[in-house]
Amino acid sequence: MSSASMTAPGRMPLVVWVLAAGTFLMGTTEFVVAGLLPEIAGDFNISVSHAGLLITAFAIGMIIGSPTMAMATLRLPQRQTLILALAVFSIGHVVAALSNSFTVVLIARVVTALATGAFWAIGMVIATTAVGPSAATRATGLMIGGLTLANVIGVPVGSFVGQYIGWRGPIWALAILSALAAAFIGRFIPAQDQRTTVSLHAEFNALRQGRLWLALSSAMLIMGGVMATYTYITPLLTERAGIPEGAVPLVLIAFGIGALAGTTTGGRLGERRPMVTAVTAAVATAVVLTLMIPLSTNAVTATGLVLLMGWTGFTVNPIVTALAVRFSGEAPTLTSGLTTSAFNVGIAAGSAVAGMALDSAGPGGPPVVGAVIAACAVLPLAALALHTGPRASRIVAQRLPASGQAEELTARRH
Repeated sequence: MSSASMTAPGRMPLVVWVLAAGTFLMGTTEFVVAGLLPEIAGDFNISVSHAGLLITAFAIGMIIGSPTMAMATLRLPQRQTLILALAVFSIGHVVAALSNSFTVVLIARVVTALATGAFWAIGMVIATTAVGPSAATRATGLMIGGLTLANVIGVPVGSFVGQYIGWRGPIWALAILSALAAAFIGRFIPAQDQRTTVSLHAEFNALRQGRLWLALSSAMLIMGGVMATYTYITPLLTERAGIPEGAVPLVLIAFGIGALAGTTTGGRLGERRPMVTAVTAAVATAVVLTLMIPLSTNAVTATGLVLLMGWTGFTVNPIVTALAVRFSGEAPTLTSGLTTSAFNVGIAAGSAVAGMALDSAGPGGPPVVGAVIAACAVLPLAALALHTGPRASRIVAQRLPASGQAEELTARRH
């Protein structure tokens, strides 16, 4: 095991923190555009809804690009793939910041989404390998925590700065920071030879496991339920809770704090009791979203429920992600990419259905949709718990030596 991965018990290796920083930058990129749409629309003389295609383009790029780029870079060294992904990510932002064509910016968003998918898929494998199965869920939680922290710090700061100096300012900042991250990985993260035995056949063969698809379905549904409500939370807060529009970002920060707490909770509790924690959190998410329907007429309770929505919903994410990677055995790269796609499919589908509910039922419609979708997430999780049995907790909690981890895990599962 490299120096980058060696660490004292209970502490995360340096490489996991670096990967979490990368997901912070990429999470900021994905969501900061939402707060800059009026500025972008005015700059290109287009409607705000047309500018919103930048968000759609990124989501589509993530859905398609995560598994595709995972396979395209399968035989490249892991460190080289991370550096290449960050370099493309940086270049994409430079092109967007310099361009006067909305079409070019749109294409640049798709390219950066492809780079994000590659980084996430490879990064998840590196993180879980660096810590071993005993801390895989916690490492996954830390990586997702970087994405969550983007909603707490990166997106609000980027939106605020962009409103004063223009939308290109945050784009330039992301380009510079991602270039620095690539240089840091090249300088401080040692190269490893873990990709020499990777097989395309093994990667696709891993998809035959039913448990894997149950985990992916859970990821899609829990994220769909939460984001169906979160996407249209502003009209709920302003029209039902009476919160001033200027104070809505503060409530969204509360959601980010709750989501960060959720990834931490899932990362820690999921190490020992992954299925109990995941099922409980999914049920709690459905309950919170249901309570949001009658209790969102008060500013205090609405804010508290938004925080709890982030907490309970995001508790599930690191658990199902770590389980999906573990179920893939010796071929985790494609699975990691598919997990990212599953989350984004949930976001896209949940938001689309919630939008129709908003038009037909008003601000209370999206939480109804979210509660139903989150409740559906309990079904694959329960099936997974029954199918996996109590051995899952023992496997996740056991520490194995770096060499032969995949073989021993596979042997224990069969």
